[in-house]
Amino acid sequence: MPTSVTRLLDTTFQLAECPTWDERTDRLFWADIQGRAIHAMDWNTRETTQWVFETEVGSFGLCGDGRLIVAVWDKVILFDPQTGDRSVLAEIEPDLPHTRLNDGKVGPDGAFWVGTMDIRSPRAPIASLYRIDGSGDAAQIRNELYVSNGLAWSPDSTTMYHADSSPGWIEAYAFDPATGALGAKMLFAQQADDTGRPDGATVDAAGNYWSAGVSAGVLNCFAPDGSITAAIALPCPKPTMPCFCGPELDQLVITSLKASPETDDGVSGALYLVDGHGAKGLPAHRFKTA
Repeated sequence: MPTSVTRLLDTTFQLAECPTWDERTDRLFWADIQGRAIHAMDWNTRETTQWVFETEVGSFGLCGDGRLIVAVWDKVILFDPQTGDRSVLAEIEPDLPHTRLNDGKVGPDGAFWVGTMDIRSPRAPIASLYRIDGSGDAAQIRNELYVSNGLAWSPDSTTMYHADSSPGWIEAYAFDPATGALGAKMLFAQQADDTGRPDGATVDAAGNYWSAGVSAGVLNCFAPDGSITAAIALPCPKPTMPCFCGPELDQLVITSLKASPETDDGVSGALYLVDGHGAKGLPAHRFKTA
């Protein structure tokens, strides 16, 4: 069956990111970074809800207790969608005015892994990757990054993927799911503008790494050995992150961004549903609060 791509919703967003499936409520969550909001869509009714924050929402993850862990500019907070309660868990790079929190995901170890990015153009390697545990301890894992991105874990939780969008590399680390410790690192893939520099990513149940090729309007599927097995052309020029969703985790949604606030091409900033991909996803890991 050939792949096909259709709009999931009529609405567009300035910078849609971090699509996340909640199997407990059958809802798809995503962030609108520039809109400073998190949205949720009931998969069955297509009804949507939003929560607005004071600063840009770089990413978020699900918590075991029903809350969300949210990266807002230079803070990581715990947010209760039911009550609206918010509490600061950690501050990240508050002394660096040119960075903000970007791509983040909860790992198999129950910690929130989140990176920063240089918000200027041209960018400099001043960003980092952090691991934040339930007590709020933030450990710097990797520095000298431009745009930390592409976090995902293999189905057996023994490999962590991480990318930097500006130089276009994707790295793979040996990963200890019990402790979150990283082992040997290897270059998994190197992408360029024409093949799709890596933005957000996910892994399917077979171990393939799906990466939004933000510079080329494509969704790239990498086999576990780093070879590209599919490059799906998308209607939008700048896709940002894929997510397997739906009750059977066999639906694939990808978010996208607008090049500027003035962009009104009718396709940028939308959410898309990709059919015919033949893959199934994995449930999201949940943050373990202290």
